[in-house]
Amino acid sequence: MIEIVEVGPRDGLQNEKRTLTPEQRFEFIKHLSASGLKRIEVGAFVSPKWVPQMEGSLQLVTEIYRRRDEFAKTVQFSALVPNVKGMLDALTTPLKEVAIFGACTESFSKKNINCTIAESFERFEQVIAMARKHKRKVRAYLSVAFGCPYEGAVPEKRVIDLILKLAKLGVHEISIGDTIGVATPKQVRSLLKKLKSRLPLTKVAMHFHDTRGTALANVLASLEAGVEVFDSSFGGLGGCPYAKGASGNLATDDLVYMLEGMGLKTGVDLNKLLSYSARMQEEIGHKLPSRTAEAGVPRLVT
Repeated sequence: MIEIVEVGPRDGLQNEKRTLTPEQRFEFIKHLSASGLKRIEVGAFVSPKWVPQMEGSLQLVTEIYRRRDEFAKTVQFSALVPNVKGMLDALTTPLKEVAIFGACTESFSKKNINCTIAESFERFEQVIAMARKHKRKVRAYLSVAFGCPYEGAVPEKRVIDLILKLAKLGVHEISIGDTIGVATPKQVRSLLKKLKSRLPLTKVAMHFHDTRGTALANVLASLEAGVEVFDSSFGGLGGCPYAKGASGNLATDDLVYMLEGMGLKTGVDLNKLLSYSARMQEEIGHKLPSRTAEAGVPRLVT
């Protein structure tokens, strides 16, 4: 079974010009759960001054857990926490998993989370200590692992060193991000080949953007290397608000179509998932970039 971490309600919606209400986001998450997705990142405990699209995340998480027996008894929900304040908010909820966010370049770290890489790790230590005390799991995102909009190419050694440093801190999973969609299968194979001799790939997830049309090819390269967890966003929603040209999250529907077509089980009902596409397009005010949402599922694929 391939695990899909659905990041549309957070990473997808945070880059949309229209801000959905907590009620709209709840209905979206309810639908994602009903389609068979088992891991969903539902929001972020961040200042609405910086990410207004995530305002009301505390209210949203509270409502999800109040009603989860109706639609999501077996779904694992998570939320992004940027710092101690965000972690304190998360601890007022029943969430069992939180996510932290780091970068592979100093420029992107300062632009995105307003601190150096070293300072970000100091924050991580505090958040992880709080999480461990309260028996919450911590997932880590490591952005711009294949290229940075400010510094260009990123050395493999630096990426691997940061991944190992995160693992040493005690995170349960590290999501390696191609934030601006520049990675190619050759780069992915090279990084994972070097990494797997230092860290079990069971602790790794891959987070690809389809900005240049290479996301699914990079997923295939990752599968061949032994990775079995992938982040994706419903309909290809969003990208990164701090990286120009980073639109094009890998669409969950495109990912499910390819994996199921290869005989790899995801547990996701693709037709059920796609049934929300029209509503989401109306709510965000534009067409979804997903190819499968546009073309539909051919009868020869079940």
